[in-house]
Amino acid sequence: MWIPLNYEPRDHTLIMSLLTEFFMTTTHMSPLSESIKALFQAALHNVAPDIPLAVVLERPRQSGHGEYASTLALQLAKAMGRPPRELAQRIIDALPPSTLVETVEVAGPGFINVFLTAAAKQSVVSDVLRAEGRWGSVDTGRGRHVQVEFVSSNPTGPLHVGHGRGAAFGASLANILAKAGFLVQREYYVNDAGRQMDILAVSTWLRYLAGFGSSIAFPPNGYQGDYVAAMAEKLRRTAGQAFHRTDEAVLEATPGISPTQDDTDAAAATCNEAHMDALIANAKRLLGPDYFSLHQQVLQEQLEDCREDLEAFGVIFDEWFSEQSLFNDGAVARVVEQLSAGGYLYEQDGARWFRSTAFGDEKDRVIQRENGIFTYFASDIAYHANKFARGFDLIVDVWGADHHGYIPRVMAALSALGLDVQRLQIPLVQFVSLYRHGEKAQMSTRKGQFVTLRALRTEVGRDAARFFYVLRKSDQHLDFDLDLAKSESNDNPVYYIQYAHARIHSVLAKWGGDIRQLHAAPLSSLTHVQEFGLMQWLRGYPETIELAALEYAPHTVAFYLRDLAAALHSYYNSTQFLVEDDTLRLARLALIYAVASVLRDGLQLLGVSAPESM
Repeated sequence: MWIPLNYEPRDHTLIMSLLTEFFMTTTHMSPLSESIKALFQAALHNVAPDIPLAVVLERPRQSGHGEYASTLALQLAKAMGRPPRELAQRIIDALPPSTLVETVEVAGPGFINVFLTAAAKQSVVSDVLRAEGRWGSVDTGRGRHVQVEFVSSNPTGPLHVGHGRGAAFGASLANILAKAGFLVQREYYVNDAGRQMDILAVSTWLRYLAGFGSSIAFPPNGYQGDYVAAMAEKLRRTAGQAFHRTDEAVLEATPGISPTQDDTDAAAATCNEAHMDALIANAKRLLGPDYFSLHQQVLQEQLEDCREDLEAFGVIFDEWFSEQSLFNDGAVARVVEQLSAGGYLYEQDGARWFRSTAFGDEKDRVIQRENGIFTYFASDIAYHANKFARGFDLIVDVWGADHHGYIPRVMAALSALGLDVQRLQIPLVQFVSLYRHGEKAQMSTRKGQFVTLRALRTEVGRDAARFFYVLRKSDQHLDFDLDLAKSESNDNPVYYIQYAHARIHSVLAKWGGDIRQLHAAPLSSLTHVQEFGLMQWLRGYPETIELAALEYAPHTVAFYLRDLAAALHSYYNSTQFLVEDDTLRLARLALIYAVASVLRDGLQLLGVSAPESM
């Protein structure tokens, strides 16, 4: 299996089981690798007919070790009681003759290295061109249904650059899984039933009232961004004074706001939260049915803004799933009662608790408060039970790194419900720090001090934003350098890759011939070391997709594209393409056109365009 230089493994049981299944049943490398594998299978039958082993081919890390390697002799050594190198030579001697193989060697403690003929190596160019954009597609998923849920930000304000990383990662991962043979559903979970939406509704209401002369002090824990004032202004235009109430009524029985300089931070926060809760209660009492109208207008305004923002970022969802729907149809109450019937709940201090510690969590969790209101945890359990009920073979939740501690309790609840938790995988996305001119930008959604995803797209462009977000592993912190993202230099990886694609098309444009000629171009004249190097990269693309899908690692595709572009630039700088020799010209053009095809496909998986001129 070809492994990129920056690969770091993840420890997921499901991934490991898929990898095991992948290696033990079939490989998804190429017709060429299947032919080499068949040679080894025949040799194995000759050397050890009674020992059932699956032949696995790997990609040597060093080109001097050949195109393929096998550890078959090392696997047989214990069962046959013979030295691995001796068995390796016996396997080599038993290999059927093949026009694909130049030579086979024993290396190290018993590795078998396979060196292909020039014709076999050159054949990948024809394979790529015949595939016409399908090269790299593998059947790892075998049509299994997978749901990828990502972003799922509370609809309480514009998406910021932190949300952007989850969006880029989730969308790229979904594309890669589809390329790997999974049937993918992309979902956004709308948190429209919780207290945060009430806080946003009341924040908008208070700004609305201020437009009619209200002198109510705006609470420090309200949402303070300009977008709140804009929603309030729109509300005044569309609703007039329908939502107007007096200051006295709004502030009735509300505790005062606590200044932090006179109290501890904890005491001030408690006081301010009590003040907000009272404002929410008064809004619901004073507005009656109109409160629902206010709440829905604010919600829809933010959801529509979010949807437009994501679509402009190249992120499209198949389903926007409402948390409130779980309460409306009784799903939350049902799942809580199911846990109660199983003996997993108990009452303490008037609240109902889930015995999460029985499943390895560090402490038990409140599932229903003493006032009868269900916690976020309860609706999250119901949501995941709903996902399982929809029949997905694999469920992927893309969460922010700050939710890491939430994983054990969700897994515990699903186990208590008798569900197979191995079907749920939760890759984490670390935080983003944005740097402009070497200075870090501060972000706070409540205070409105954040850089929006929309502003980032405007400044650096969608392509740079999408690529930079996936250029590091998702569970590593990301420092986003705006200056680098905007630069048109080889130091900017997205520019470097796109420029490689554009360079190829500039050569093809100067040639001006029919691209279809390249599909049948004779390739025997491609014998330069750089040409064989490009062919090796092309041959490794399906395995890159395989690894990226199994490891939930779009960054491996980004690394691959960067390295392929580097190989192309080196070849371009040292090679004449439009030479007089027709055969050599068509062969070189076919090679770089195959490279362009793979660059374009990889960029599209990551949501990045592949310009033909720059």
